[in-house]
Amino acid sequence: MKHLIILGDGMADWHLPQLGGKTLLQHAHTPHFDRLAREGRNGLLKTVPDGFHPGSEVANSSILGYDQHIVYEGRGPLEAASIGVELEPGDLALRCNLVCLEGDLLKNHSCGRLETEEGDVLIRFLQAHLGSERVHFYTGVQYRHLLVIKGGDKRLRCTPPHDIPGKPFRDYMLQADVPEAQATAELLTRLVWQSQELLKNHPLNLQRMAQGQDPANSIWPWGGGYRPAMQPLTATFPQIGRGSVITAVDLIRGIGHYAGLRIINVDGATGLYDTNYEGKAQAAIDALQTDDFVYLHVEASDEAGHDGNIPLKLQTIENLDHRLLAPILAHADTMEEPLSIALLPDHPTPCELRTHTAEPIPFCIWHKGIEPDAVQTFDEDAATQGALGLLEGDEFIHTFMRI
Repeated sequence: MKHLIILGDGMADWHLPQLGGKTLLQHAHTPHFDRLAREGRNGLLKTVPDGFHPGSEVANSSILGYDQHIVYEGRGPLEAASIGVELEPGDLALRCNLVCLEGDLLKNHSCGRLETEEGDVLIRFLQAHLGSERVHFYTGVQYRHLLVIKGGDKRLRCTPPHDIPGKPFRDYMLQADVPEAQATAELLTRLVWQSQELLKNHPLNLQRMAQGQDPANSIWPWGGGYRPAMQPLTATFPQIGRGSVITAVDLIRGIGHYAGLRIINVDGATGLYDTNYEGKAQAAIDALQTDDFVYLHVEASDEAGHDGNIPLKLQTIENLDHRLLAPILAHADTMEEPLSIALLPDHPTPCELRTHTAEPIPFCIWHKGIEPDAVQTFDEDAATQGALGLLEGDEFIHTFMRI
């Protein structure tokens, strides 16, 4: 049996008056999602353990069975792994967003969809002016970059920028949680203020503003930690002789790296609504020729949720159904070797709230010959009636891999 997890980041949502009281999964036209639910077995999954922030790094690694109390180190170290930055003992790796400030407010966490090439120009500029033997900026993807502080203390209170759109950014600047971390907090705060002075008149930002685009006029470090103590999935599941991860997001590549999965890059995979759904589907189909396990991640719905854009989030959900799942199911119907598919989001990203929440998410497990339960549609409410009930911790991945 081969195993494929299809992860629609942030797909789950709340019931919305604008949609007649339905959630987006209920309102969207998703015949292939519903086929999996109708022919498979369903349930709810608690992906965020108590006491943890509902970040994608927590939710996705929990889905793969990793105990957050043991492995959690924040986003930074995962994104370091994804871009080939090997952390030494004492290296503090932080996610470093390029954000857009407007007056005293954090307008958005993504600079209005910064391109990677633009981000690279700005990150190289910051490294040239602010970098040192202790401080190093690394280019990531789009607005998502990396900052490494040698000898940094991770005991910091850092607010993810996608949690505070439209709020006074000074109220959420990072702080030390213990006195020993005060020097690190002061260094990072100084870098934030210096970045604002350097970036406000950078030619690239002046050009973006002239074109009516948001400038990338500040850094926002957060999600810091050290190299995590993650074991490869093969240590827990010997049936995975070879596995892979398909994503446009550095964070998920980093999780895949530490999980012992090979990274598959797809041309045109953007992490946004315009990602290459068909290319990702074909990459998964091709990977299943040689791999026992594939983790297929699509970021688009999460970004639409952060923007509070209901029509766009509906479009991303339907694109995942029509353009990605449909060809995969068509291929699964012809495969000689059986294939088990799990479909789920990692966490809700409600359009009304524009950030992540920690409610349990719906999931479905399907393969030919599985005894279906009574659920007929893939959505948050229907999943509560699923035969698999409410799972948490490593229960989902063990349930899935036992098939």
